[in-house]
Amino acid sequence: MRQRGPGRPDVPAEAPVGQLVTADEDTASKPAAQEPAGRLKPALVLGALGVVYGDIGTSPLYAFKEAVRAAGHGQAEPAAVVGAVSLILWALLVVVSLKYAVLILRADNHGEGGIVAMLALLGARHAEPRSRAGLLLVVGLVGAALLYGDGAITPAISVLSAVEGLKVEAPGLARAVVPITLVILVGLFVIQSKGAAFIGRIFGPVMLVWFAVLALLGIGGILHAPQILAALNPLKAVEFLTHAGWHVSFAMIGAAFLAVTGGEAMYADLGHFGARPIRLAWFGLVLPALVINYFGQGAVLLAEPDAIENPFYHLAPDWAHYPLIGLATLATVIASQAIISGVFSLTQQAIQLGFLPFIRIVHTARDAQGQIYVPAVNWLLAAATLSAVLIFETSDALAGAYGIAVSLLMAITTLLAALIARRWGFNPLLVFAVNGVFLLIDLVFLAANSVKVFEGGWYPLVLTAIVAVTMLTWLQGTRLIEAHRVGARQDEGAFLAALQAQPPIRLPGAGAFLSAATKGIPLHMTRFLERSHALPARCTIVTALYEEMPVVPASERAEVTRIAPDLYRVTLRYGFMEDASIPDGLACAVAHRGLPADFVEDVTVFVGHETVIPKRDHRGMAAWRETLFAFMMRNGERTGAFFCVPARQVVEVGTEIEI
Repeated sequence: MRQRGPGRPDVPAEAPVGQLVTADEDTASKPAAQEPAGRLKPALVLGALGVVYGDIGTSPLYAFKEAVRAAGHGQAEPAAVVGAVSLILWALLVVVSLKYAVLILRADNHGEGGIVAMLALLGARHAEPRSRAGLLLVVGLVGAALLYGDGAITPAISVLSAVEGLKVEAPGLARAVVPITLVILVGLFVIQSKGAAFIGRIFGPVMLVWFAVLALLGIGGILHAPQILAALNPLKAVEFLTHAGWHVSFAMIGAAFLAVTGGEAMYADLGHFGARPIRLAWFGLVLPALVINYFGQGAVLLAEPDAIENPFYHLAPDWAHYPLIGLATLATVIASQAIISGVFSLTQQAIQLGFLPFIRIVHTARDAQGQIYVPAVNWLLAAATLSAVLIFETSDALAGAYGIAVSLLMAITTLLAALIARRWGFNPLLVFAVNGVFLLIDLVFLAANSVKVFEGGWYPLVLTAIVAVTMLTWLQGTRLIEAHRVGARQDEGAFLAALQAQPPIRLPGAGAFLSAATKGIPLHMTRFLERSHALPARCTIVTALYEEMPVVPASERAEVTRIAPDLYRVTLRYGFMEDASIPDGLACAVAHRGLPADFVEDVTVFVGHETVIPKRDHRGMAAWRETLFAFMMRNGERTGAFFCVPARQVVEVGTEIEI
């Protein structure tokens, strides 16, 4: 059976195509859920190497070189070399190791990470517009949208920079660089349907070899110039930056930030592998390999200042250059996977919390939480990535777009983490001190990258704006529809009184009316009665709620309430890793909760099909936003299909709603 993603909370009653409501739960009042104890699976650690650390793992190809070049000299000066290595080392230790691996990974929402998980922990989705909490919601959604913008740039620059190596060895192939890059990227997006676990099994071993090679090359370089170990002292970085002039210092800080881009994937991909495998892979292999390689590159430049053109490849003996180029090319392709997996996780969380309409989410592994594939997002991201390659054509042009989205995302993450820590009751002075330092570092990196806006940074920012507007439009649109439904929905007492006053024709068989509300009569049920003057002989109002837990036991699936002798209300609860199956849920209600068996025999399932009509009366949203919202409503997955109801059993009842 096809696996489906979790439903979306906070949807209005009588949800249209593919919309659900989740059970309310105050997750902000308690610390993040602890990971279950048990043996750590080596496959998860290996998979994390291939999925989480591909991006940051390929940064030695360009980050150190750009940081030293930022000093502005033709040759690498010893002070600049030692300063750059020290700056990168402590950026990795403070930003990635301490902030992300130690602290941020604790802020999980039932095992899921990312900006949207933070918004859930803060309870921001119910915030009123133009309130302080509403501003927090907007900031959080902008942070979430930034990952989409960065997601289009990272695969483009990673693969393009690798393929451009052909220009060095075979200048005649220069014209083929862009076509080859496009082919590789299309192949990368095609294999996403196999799932993160499948990709991790393929890419994990390759990245294991890659990190081992990084460490071996770095050790060889350090042995030639062990004086590079002076960079272990953070004062070496401070010394160089304070004496080089602010122009040089600013440029070096911006270039050194390239060494930590990809670190945010640790949190975004938390749901794919869990915190323990991610931490073990980082501290056990990735961090040591990166640090050793950066020190090795610095040692090469101390011994051979002319090697600044490409210190990474100067670490290898001549006979190993071609094999190393091949391995590096494969590693840069894998680097794109980290950001793609993060975007999938982000989309799933956004759907759960009501920031995006329901789109099909495929669970690719039932025994592993978070192993998902989102077809629509995959191909939209592919279109944005391929467009970036066609627009910029070279990695040098794309470099201007790289980093600005990540630096802003890191700053927003730090801010939200501080608010979560306060809600969990941590000492305010401690929170202010720790997160204040991290935020200051993030803002310095953001300022250093902001000069790239006109060099290409505009591209991810434009994509970010599109995604943020889409999220905010959907959120506001669902609120407008809910306001309409609250006034139109009939309560149970009035409905039963109307049936007694004017009994309808009773049709043979059973009918189940789907509703997102746990109270009142669904609009499409009253509309069906109004137009046909009839109801099925036995009726059930069915509501599906998604709990913020992976699985709900079958014995706790259904809650049954008797409204009248021929009318029952059934509330079904599912975990976000489960299929929302109405037939199976009704079977549970019969087996465990006392719903009469004849209420599900030959049942016809009635669903509401709502058409949103934008209205130009200035009471809702701007006309173009109302049009966008109506478009999203029309293009969701059909309700019956989402609930696993056979098409021959579904009857749709149409309703028009003006906003």
